[in-house]
Amino acid sequence: MSSDTIHDPEILDEASTGSASKEAQLVRTEDVLPPQLTLLPLSNRPLFPGLVVPLIYEGEEMGEIVRDLAASHEQHVGLVLVRDEDESYAPENLYEVGVVARIAKAVEIEGHGLHLVVECLRRFRIDGFLSSENPIRVLAHYRPETSYEDNITLRAYTVAIVNTIKELLKHNPLYEEELRLFASRFDVNEPNRLADFAASLTTASREDLQDILETEPIFERLKKVVSLLNRELNVSKVQTKIRENIDERVSEQQRKFFLHEQLQEIQRELGMNEDPQEKEIEGFRKKAKKLNFSEEAESAFDEELNKLVMLESASPEYSVTRNYLDWLTCLPWGKTCRERYNLNSASRALNRHHSGLEDVKDRILEFIAVGARKKAVGGSIILFVGPPGVGKTSLGKAIAEAVGRPFYRFSVGGMRDEAEIKGHRRTYIGAMPGKIIQALKRLEVANPVIMIDEVDKIGSDFRGDPASALLEVLDPEQNSDFMDHYLDVRFDLSQVLFLLTANQLDTVPRPLLDRAEIIRLPGYMASEKVEIARKHLWPAQLKEHALSRNEVTLTKAVIQHLVEDYAREPGVRRLEGLMKKILRKVARKLAEANAEGSEAVPLRIGVSEIADYIGQPRFREQAIKQGVGLSTGLAWTAMGGTTLTLEATVVHRDRRGMKITGQLGKVMQESSEIAYSYIVANLARFSADKDFFDKAFVHLHVPEGAVPKDGPSAGIAMATALLSLALGKAPASIAMTGEMTLTGEVLPIGGEREKLLAAKRLGISEVILPAANEVDVDELPDSVCEGLTIHYAGHFRDVARLMFGIRMKSARKQQ
Repeated sequence: MSSDTIHDPEILDEASTGSASKEAQLVRTEDVLPPQLTLLPLSNRPLFPGLVVPLIYEGEEMGEIVRDLAASHEQHVGLVLVRDEDESYAPENLYEVGVVARIAKAVEIEGHGLHLVVECLRRFRIDGFLSSENPIRVLAHYRPETSYEDNITLRAYTVAIVNTIKELLKHNPLYEEELRLFASRFDVNEPNRLADFAASLTTASREDLQDILETEPIFERLKKVVSLLNRELNVSKVQTKIRENIDERVSEQQRKFFLHEQLQEIQRELGMNEDPQEKEIEGFRKKAKKLNFSEEAESAFDEELNKLVMLESASPEYSVTRNYLDWLTCLPWGKTCRERYNLNSASRALNRHHSGLEDVKDRILEFIAVGARKKAVGGSIILFVGPPGVGKTSLGKAIAEAVGRPFYRFSVGGMRDEAEIKGHRRTYIGAMPGKIIQALKRLEVANPVIMIDEVDKIGSDFRGDPASALLEVLDPEQNSDFMDHYLDVRFDLSQVLFLLTANQLDTVPRPLLDRAEIIRLPGYMASEKVEIARKHLWPAQLKEHALSRNEVTLTKAVIQHLVEDYAREPGVRRLEGLMKKILRKVARKLAEANAEGSEAVPLRIGVSEIADYIGQPRFREQAIKQGVGLSTGLAWTAMGGTTLTLEATVVHRDRRGMKITGQLGKVMQESSEIAYSYIVANLARFSADKDFFDKAFVHLHVPEGAVPKDGPSAGIAMATALLSLALGKAPASIAMTGEMTLTGEVLPIGGEREKLLAAKRLGISEVILPAANEVDVDELPDSVCEGLTIHYAGHFRDVARLMFGIRMKSARKQQ
């Protein structure tokens, strides 16, 4: 048999949670305490009512008894002190008075016995033994609790105990936590509780404490407790005095010697006794031993290190040489991270970082699959092209996570100095390596994933051409011997996976295009944007604004409303900005409610309330405009696909001619002239008045004149508007795109995915595309073409048949 008592305030506080609220019911009526109790022995000291105490029981026999007791429905046990710790646990070795306790918690810890947390409730006296073998069971007699009226003597004892405890706190602050726990559970003016608590604080002998436990009259018990407390106070005072006397005997010389030895040891451990220059040089040597220098780099290191040894630390050349060695030894020479090429984990990483664009993800997984065959994806250049906010950067992060490489991103938009890429020469003040070397130093591996943003916005001036400098970085034939101007030694970049991003290809330097694998990200459909908002944007913004789903809710209908009427762009950047605006207003409302002292009500934002947060919708339902001289074209921009309404009207009939407005580029102006010439030459074949344009001055306008427009794909739309004017008939409600020749042939165009998505966003159900683009449309995901009726035209007569229901006459019939 073995038992031990622990006085840990944190455990006591935790154990007392939940028990304090129930104590009134547990102690108030005697009939809730069982008449028969199973006894558990206490070896060190007795326990007192009102305490919550953890106990430890070790040993096979005792552990089995406690384990069975904890597993049974019997929640009360008797805790009795043994008379002789060395004797066996038997009835004759037990005191007659103990405490009944409720088991609050039982935990078995391997190798450390069974841990119990018990709440001591009331004294009891053993009236008889029901069993003398383990487990020992007894008949318990409980003396009713006595309520005491306030009188001077009783209050005097109570005040004496409290004041003595306060004196003890000055000498032993450990008592403070136990006093705090007692005050939180009981009133200090309760003499019963106060006496038992004060006795438990002392370090008195087990026999003295047992005597107090067995003393039931309150005045006699208080006298004994005051005596124990005074004895404890005297012991504490003597200990304090002894400690002060010992401190005074320590001579000043001994203190100085001790402190001096400590100082010497600290300096020795920190290396402060060494020469700083010697220490720095030794540090470079140690770093170099861990690196796998190339022969050229090792030669440069030895040369610069020997120079550093000869230089004075105050010399300006010293700091230049030291910085160079620092950069040289911080690069990951021969250090690579372990890659992984698991397609399943790569697919999960892509889906975690990015929603939608399944065809793009398929291209990336194919790329990783090839890398898995080669056991390397280094030396590759991938160019993501798409409008802002479609997830080019998140795709780069997903690729890095998928192959297990660190990720680094920097932008070259507006960059005009090639030194940003290849570094400055060391002759310049403040010289430093270029961004590529800086990235390698930060990532500490030679095979990271580096994303170079906005290569379509890179510039050039008298300081050099950064695009040409990028060629040496990106070209797999050259980058194995990349030389930074600052380092002036070659570094192998062939293991780096470079990712480039651009909004459009027109301004990307042609040599870069030739070396890159192009992956287009045309934009999201409305359904994809709704899912991205629900699964990614909204949770991320809630976290950023320190809000929870319980405080504010955005319905799916609201997100659909945001996508269709506020944020129709191909990406999700504006959609994210709208969510930020909503949450800022929500945060203010909640803060104002707290300031007024009223309880904040969870906000559920519906479609009808959204205008109060972000204003009126930017976009309205736009049907295709129908009328004589009107047609709807589909166009591609750097921001994604869009629609163009072309308008044609006869200004006067004084003379023949055509005026074009709408800030059109040269190619688009030529397209309008081709459309005009074709329609004028073939009016009779379309059953129109062949003399209609002879004296008609026509004005052709493309709205949104502040926006520059160019490209040949509006040819058939312009011809349709002019033919509508000549026929005096409104065309059908169909959008179209296609380049047209003077003979009426419809040539293929680009950006068909973006244009189809633009048509779907505006609710257009029918479109006309060049017949040569049918192959491109077949490669698009089914979700892009879903809900659209696509007509293919190889000649303008196909367009006229669809738009006006007329068939073009042959040239022979016209004559």
